[in-house]
Amino acid sequence: MDHTSNDRPAEPDADRDAEPNVEPCVEPKAELDVEAFAAAVENFNRFYIRLPVLEKLPFTTLSVLDTLAFGGGPMRLTELARTEQISQPGITQLVTRLERDGLVERRPDPGDGRAVLVHITEAGRRIGRSRHADRARHLAPLIARLTAEQRRAIADALPALGRLAELGRGAS
Repeated sequence: MDHTSNDRPAEPDADRDAEPNVEPCVEPKAELDVEAFAAAVENFNRFYIRLPVLEKLPFTTLSVLDTLAFGGGPMRLTELARTEQISQPGITQLVTRLERDGLVERRPDPGDGRAVLVHITEAGRRIGRSRHADRARHLAPLIARLTAEQRRAIADALPALGRLAELGRGAS
């Protein structure tokens, strides 16, 4: 081995050791800053949930309808109470109001005759679609004010955000 005067290994000869047609190593992007991501999501949610809509309903009502529409099907009251993080009496009262308004129906659980499943009705689904359309209508002009690069970044992030939501709901 060649040694320099201070007994350290000699530096490699860049011309001799370089591989032809190989790009220099580029550092991968830094890992996602979860704290910054959480702050950005919370900031966006504060704005998003307050967008003006035609259907003026309480947040908990909308959350229950959304859970029933996208949560994989009908649910028992106990499951809804856990998912929505409200008490059993609270979810029972809410479901009674939603049923009275024609937004949900209670039907016997075919697997357990003592229990009922809460199903969303077409009227309940219409509320969700209307709210989505209202929000999209309000977001469109704001998104138009972003640069093309910013819009592309959001578009590129959509699959990962969708997967993150699936993971958060317990999907594998």
